[in-house]
Amino acid sequence: MPAEVGGSAHLPPEERVGDPGQMTVDMAGGGTALGLPSSGIRNHARVTRGLGYVPESRLPLGLFGRMFRQLDPYIPDDECIDAIAQRMHEPSGDALDGKIPAGYTYLGQFIDHDVTFDPSSNLQRRNDPDALVNFRTPRFDLDSLYGRGPADQPYLYEKSRAADPHLFVIGTTKGDARTELDLPRDPRGVALIGDPRNDENVFVSQLQLTFMLFHNKVCDWLTAGGAAEYERHRRADEGLFDCAQRLVRWHYQWIVVHDFLKRIVDAATYKDVLRLEPLIPQGDPVEQARLRFFAWQHRIFMPVEFAVAAYRFGHSMVRPSYTLNPRVGPLPIFTPRSVHDRCNELGHFGGFRRLPANWQIDWGHFFDLGGDTTHLQHARKIDRHLAPPLRDLPPDQAGGAMADLARRNLTRGARLGLPSGQQVALAIGIEPLDDEDLDLPAKGPAPLWYYVLREAELHDGGRTLGTVGSRIVAEVFLGMLSADPSSYLCAAPGWRPVLDAARGGEFTMADLIRFTGFGVPSQPSLR
Repeated sequence: MPAEVGGSAHLPPEERVGDPGQMTVDMAGGGTALGLPSSGIRNHARVTRGLGYVPESRLPLGLFGRMFRQLDPYIPDDECIDAIAQRMHEPSGDALDGKIPAGYTYLGQFIDHDVTFDPSSNLQRRNDPDALVNFRTPRFDLDSLYGRGPADQPYLYEKSRAADPHLFVIGTTKGDARTELDLPRDPRGVALIGDPRNDENVFVSQLQLTFMLFHNKVCDWLTAGGAAEYERHRRADEGLFDCAQRLVRWHYQWIVVHDFLKRIVDAATYKDVLRLEPLIPQGDPVEQARLRFFAWQHRIFMPVEFAVAAYRFGHSMVRPSYTLNPRVGPLPIFTPRSVHDRCNELGHFGGFRRLPANWQIDWGHFFDLGGDTTHLQHARKIDRHLAPPLRDLPPDQAGGAMADLARRNLTRGARLGLPSGQQVALAIGIEPLDDEDLDLPAKGPAPLWYYVLREAELHDGGRTLGTVGSRIVAEVFLGMLSADPSSYLCAAPGWRPVLDAARGGEFTMADLIRFTGFGVPSQPSLR
């Protein structure tokens, strides 16, 4: 029988999941001794606070835990990791683009920052692993966008247009012929946003900006032509900011489930995890999550099998280069040299800086906005290959750790004692890939991250994740949504998108962009 959504207290002790276990590990940056986590986390080069201490905690709750607690760890040595990482280098001359528009690679990164953001830094205490309980519950609540809100972070919000601030401050930069939009920044060029990681490359930076503008546009939509729209959609005691924030979150959650997730996971798993069923006999069918393997006792946690392996499929989707708009590109996503090197500031799309002149994004190069799709770029197929720039990251991204992303991901999985891909396949009741299919340097267990990528490569030519990857990602996504009492799935299970851009109750990332008007070629640059 599948576990009920929201808890596993009804399961016998040996079947309960969520207790991170007792094995001590050490991981943060790279090498045999991976060191201590750093409080200066800005990007994927560093470990999310607390993640390195997962196996020490004795608590069956908290931010990080294990989805398949009953499985033994697979810990390859450094020699094995290096050999597998070499096998993951992208072959030159092959046509490796898939069918998913390139923007979904960075929407996936934006989503990742939303569900792993920690607003405190209390967990830098090595002798207090049980402090994991202080992490927030993982939710699709856009805290990476809203931060701690207007009261605690007033510098993120405008004061000029209302006594109660409800609009984001938007920054600008000068192009040759027009003023372009950028994230708001301090005099040093540091982005003033809810999560600094959303400035680590130009694409996720422009996504952050797009969502800020989306919130502002929803506020305008609610108040256009009087208060009728606002009164129709507000709930008890909701001010304008709260109402707009809820609508932004719910439309975002809809995109996460019905646009992003639906493209990424295989169709059979998607239909199995997201069900249309009545809540009461003879009632209308509404969306419900059916979770078979992801369960928790008291409070939902972030499974390390998801965070360190399955959800890192997005690294294989990164293209080696992109065209940003008709004037900029193609340029590499990264080069080994920092963008803060004056000789290389226009050499790649690394972030943590002011947007260069004429670099405002044209989203028609990244999402299908309708009409002419001549310039639409596609993500790489989901497979075991990583683009060359990810083998030698610049200092801004590597953060002093190993610069080869494949080696670093494999090392993280080993240090956290993840099970092998074959073990997880057996645990969910399918036949694992054999040695010939896995094509590893040596026969035997496969690191879970490698297994998920290779499975996708063989499953449907890399168009979606395979069964193991789809099951982990889909159950964690729907689990987080079903465990959040403020999500549309819990608070209003029959809800559908209501913005005037919604098409028959559907709403995609392309709809959000068109509604906002930012990055759409036919729209003006400045609001």
